[in-house]
Amino acid sequence: MAASHEYRSSSPDLLQYFTVNMNMVFQALGFHGPARFVSYALLLVAGIGSSLSSGTAAGAPEEIQIYMDDLSKPGRFGADVHNNFVMSGSGTPEYRGAQPPNHIYRLTPEFYYGISDTLELGVYLLTTTSPGAPTNYDGQKLRLKYIAPHDETQGFFWGANLEIGKTSLRVSQAPWNAQLKGIYGYRSGRWTYAGNANFDWSLSGPVSSPVALEIDTKITYQTHAGYHVGLESYNEIGPVRNVGHLNERGQTLYAVVDTQVGRFDLNAGIGRGLTTASDRWLLKFIVGTHF
Repeated sequence: MAASHEYRSSSPDLLQYFTVNMNMVFQALGFHGPARFVSYALLLVAGIGSSLSSGTAAGAPEEIQIYMDDLSKPGRFGADVHNNFVMSGSGTPEYRGAQPPNHIYRLTPEFYYGISDTLELGVYLLTTTSPGAPTNYDGQKLRLKYIAPHDETQGFFWGANLEIGKTSLRVSQAPWNAQLKGIYGYRSGRWTYAGNANFDWSLSGPVSSPVALEIDTKITYQTHAGYHVGLESYNEIGPVRNVGHLNERGQTLYAVVDTQVGRFDLNAGIGRGLTTASDRWLLKFIVGTHF
């Protein structure tokens, strides 16, 4: 593990780019007050986060979300836009050819189509922007999501998501990779609990990596105003044949807000890395809609 270093913000343009994107979303929805609030909040948090230290860490993934039981209706399309920004992270690449995660901004459009009442097909388009560099296109991922029939308002739900992608060396050592995600959840009154068990492995490439496990969880409470507040945790467990040493894996906790504004679903959060293998401070924002 590399020694800890201090990283001060050297990429105001990227933070401004992230903030402007968030403002455009809020203003398009007619929320000019929240747009200004988001600007001030992001700048304040980034100023705090950029003054803190971080150890060696992998960059934030292209999507930071807990998979739930939502599906597009059969024959209908939908789209999400994932925005992730590493406010404070390591300046050291995880491997030769990787992008250092510090101040990386990831913009990932996702498009999906409802095949049936239980199946949805989707595709991600990965892009990254780093300080002083142009935006890079880093590949695509195709996914198939299944959710078993269930009561959508109360009780248990479960499903699975299979994902196959081809990505650049900047984001993965394996050009072809796959993930199988287990989806579980429970609703009780105003409370929602959900968890994902993610199994990741490489399909081809110069590096043969073992199947790795990650456990992600979410708990939210629906307020009387209608929006949900809660926590999301993302926890790398490591190779399934060598589980352990969790203090050497990425562990990140997010405070999140979920709400719906008209036809748009919004998810926003600020994350704090809990180990030296984690990025220190992160921002995420997802906006989605159905056509």
